[in-house]
Amino acid sequence: MRAHLLALLPVAAAGCAMLGPDFERPQVVLPERYAETVEASGTLTAVPANWWRLYEEPELDRLVEAGLVHNTDVRLAAARIEETAAVLREAQAALLPLIQGNADAGRSRSSQRVGTSSGSGSTPAVRNNYRLAATAAFELDIWGRLRRLREAAGADFLASRYGRDAVMQALSAAIAQSYFTIRSLDTQIVMSTESLRIAEESVEIARTRANAGLVSDLDVYQAQGNQAQIAAQIKDLRRLRAVAVHRLGVLTGALDLRLDASGSDPLPSPPLPPAGLPSALLERRPDVRRAEAAFAVANAQIGVARAAQFPTLSLTAALGVQSVELGTLLTTSAGIWSFGVGAVGPIFDAGRYAARTEQAEARARQAAILYEQTVENAFREVSDALSNVRLAAEAEADLASRVAQARNTLRLASMRYESGYSAYLDVLDAQRTLNDAQLALSRNRQLFLGFTVDLMSALGGGWLP
Repeated sequence: MRAHLLALLPVAAAGCAMLGPDFERPQVVLPERYAETVEASGTLTAVPANWWRLYEEPELDRLVEAGLVHNTDVRLAAARIEETAAVLREAQAALLPLIQGNADAGRSRSSQRVGTSSGSGSTPAVRNNYRLAATAAFELDIWGRLRRLREAAGADFLASRYGRDAVMQALSAAIAQSYFTIRSLDTQIVMSTESLRIAEESVEIARTRANAGLVSDLDVYQAQGNQAQIAAQIKDLRRLRAVAVHRLGVLTGALDLRLDASGSDPLPSPPLPPAGLPSALLERRPDVRRAEAAFAVANAQIGVARAAQFPTLSLTAALGVQSVELGTLLTTSAGIWSFGVGAVGPIFDAGRYAARTEQAEARARQAAILYEQTVENAFREVSDALSNVRLAAEAEADLASRVAQARNTLRLASMRYESGYSAYLDVLDAQRTLNDAQLALSRNRQLFLGFTVDLMSALGGGWLP
């Protein structure tokens, strides 16, 4: 009968009231749609979670997949999940009785008074003691303290899961940004190398004309100065490329990473999102869900703090055998058992438990505000990314036109200089203008690609129209 009673105690405790508020997601009012829109891509109907494949860059795919496996931040987040999972299992186990077994054997000596003919005296008594028993302890969760602890542990486990997802999302975006930076630098190096070739030809033309007495040595010095400037520019671009490769190596967990120069390969075309994205997509962002889980943890802790203001009721039981002789230890007459009920609670605490409850409530309000702040920042990040994508796309056409006009200007300036109709300063200015225009076009494409990465990351790594 006692065994059946003990088995029913967890069920009875589960039916008791739970102190503290139940979880409700904080309400954040957002516009249904974003004010910014971009022209939708004609082929894009859905963006998968592995959005980086939309750029159709096999090398980028390989780098992101390697980073998601070997990056130290991802591995650290995975270890955090294992920790919170173990905490959750411990919180679940606390709802059931703790049964422990113990065995002990002892031998003791005590004095014993006996009567004799010559008077009273004492003789020592030696006895053995053998004991085998199982003890059980169980806390009746009357106020829901243990269940709130389990609720908090479960929410913390979810927060760690979403934290890992947020790390992986940020990591894939950082790898994509670094990769496109390297590709852009490769393009700029190729363009600068072409500019250097043109500058070297200009030096030869100026030197030939100076030797013929058609121009002064000033043209030669100006041409050589332009040549040295472009040569230094190439070295600086190579330095920046090396730094970007080193950073990409850390992100992907390959410190000896080597990336071949892409040469004259064009940068990929950025995929554009469908128009009219709903703001409800923000709910799938892992950082938003992590903030929601953090609020759930703080909310559950209110119930834990309130339950501490009330008495804790515990049951204890023991069942076993005890004997002074080892041979009779397992006999029926050696059986022992005990059962007890205990209660402990504050009588006078000078308000300390109430203060702890108020602290928990304040922390929950802070977590709710942080959740609201996270959602609002997420909305802003998407709006910023949409604006950046639209304006970068519009600027690309202008910059491409500028490059075309700069090439025509350089061609005409070179022809006029060789024919003696204009000074070398016109050629020098045209060369610099073309060099700057080409670099600006390449950098804008890099920004364009980066802004689309920001958009996909801001939307949680992919969406469905």
